[in-house]
Amino acid sequence: MIKGFIAYDLALELHHKAEALELKHHVKDQLTRATLSVALNLAEGSGKPSHPEKRRFYAIAFGSIREVQAIFQLMRIQDKKLIDKADHVAACLYRLVYKPAA
Repeated sequence: MIKGFIAYDLALELHHKAEALELKHHVKDQLTRATLSVALNLAEGSGKPSHPEKRRFYAIAFGSIREVQAIFQLMRIQDKKLIDKADHVAACLYRLVYKPAA
């Protein structure tokens, strides 16, 4: 379990909420894989020793959250809380990918 990693915690919440959506099977499968990719790449990246390695996994997660957001738009998802959660995850990932190394 990853403690205190806000982006990861938000990604888990997003995944569980997205799983509850009623969508056509092929869309639901794609959405589930994208939300899993966000959480799993955050988890894997957090275990890497160097900032460039971490950033690589966070960048993959960032691409996956953009896929999630696109699915929400394409399927005309209107759940504001769910959309806001995805936007919050995207903002966290943006900072992880594009902030300068400490």
